[in-house]
Amino acid sequence: MTRRSAPNDKALDAFITAKAEIDTMLERLKALSDDHFETHPHDIHWGHVGTLKHYAGLLRQITDSAFKEGEHAA
Repeated sequence: MTRRSAPNDKALDAFITAKAEIDTMLERLKALSDDHFETHPHDIHWGHVGTLKHYAGLLRQITDSAFKEGEHAA
């Protein structure tokens, strides 16, 4: 006799909630990027560059983990 496992509804609900949270963050980041991070081109200084490089580094950690690249490569 084989044992059938029931779907884990709680895990699925938690997964969908976490995905929705990520989707919302990505939409907000995309909108901010489309608006040049609320910075006018004539006002750009090295502090803005440092901030964007910091953001890029944090996002790289996420994409490296998600796509098994960088330090997460097999």
